[in-house]
Amino acid sequence: MKKFLFLCLTCLLGSLGVASAQTLSPLGIWTNAEKKATFEIYKCGDKLCGKIVTLTVPNDPKTGKPKTDSMNPDPKLRNRPRLGLVFMQGFEYDDDNKWDDGKIYDPESGKTYSCYMKMNNANSMEVKGYIGFSMIGKSQAWTRVK
Repeated sequence: MKKFLFLCLTCLLGSLGVASAQTLSPLGIWTNAEKKATFEIYKCGDKLCGKIVTLTVPNDPKTGKPKTDSMNPDPKLRNRPRLGLVFMQGFEYDDDNKWDDGKIYDPESGKTYSCYMKMNNANSMEVKGYIGFSMIGKSQAWTRVK
């Protein structure tokens, strides 16, 4: 009986160790609370990147033309379309379902921030942009679309 209990306990603890070591993947299509766009997180080399795949309002209301990267600090890039824009890059897996050392570009302001992505569960993650230290910055909750 003791051997049976020991075997059951060993199996239980072993399965818990495997479950806790599982890495959740941010690869896929996501949206934020504002739902103005959807974003694809994908592999780019050995790192992760993100691009804008849909916009709820794809055209500029004033001109009727597709929205562009008009706030970019580089005048040469201001005419590139927002749709398809790679705005996240350089993310590497850190640990505990966190991808760090990335950059995120905000096309609304034209500013670039340091960033990390932290998976909360399979269908939600925290995306935080910051300057300097990650304790100070702005977080968004993203929800998986597919």
